[in-house]
Amino acid sequence: MEHALEKGMLAARWLLAPIYVGLTLMLLALAIKFYQELFHLLPQILEIREMDLILVALSLIDIVLIAGLIVMVMYSSYETFIGKLNVSEHKRMVWLDKLDAGSLKLKVAAAIVAISSIHLLKAFMNLDSISNDKLLWYVIIHLTFVVSALLMGIMDYIANKDSKTPSGGL
Repeated sequence: MEHALEKGMLAARWLLAPIYVGLTLMLLALAIKFYQELFHLLPQILEIREMDLILVALSLIDIVLIAGLIVMVMYSSYETFIGKLNVSEHKRMVWLDKLDAGSLKLKVAAAIVAISSIHLLKAFMNLDSISNDKLLWYVIIHLTFVVSALLMGIMDYIANKDSKTPSGGL
């Protein structure tokens, strides 16, 4: 009975595979949105204000950061829960071998801070159209993300420092 339960629980990890396919489709959706924004910009390139061009560029960077985040989560989660990816054929994917759950959390936190920074920068570039109360909340939320990422990094550093200390010595 115990063996069958364990076997069923191990097999259940394959329920995640369609979710990773869904993340792949989300990546495709982001790529489509990226090029849609870019093609929308091209006819207006000579008339667009510099500030509006910067806002479009920030939006595109935002999409790229989120897409990269999806790729990291998708690959790392697949390796963690389903099975090892054969990255030896792809020399550019060496970073995948170095991505564990702790470093993934830090990369996700850093990406969230970067995305939040972009949104905050957009808000500052549109100061005339945003109320002070709303802007204050943007700053508070951004600082919350920054402090959270910093605390996660400190906790990871402490955990790694303790695990690398030889037993019985300083």
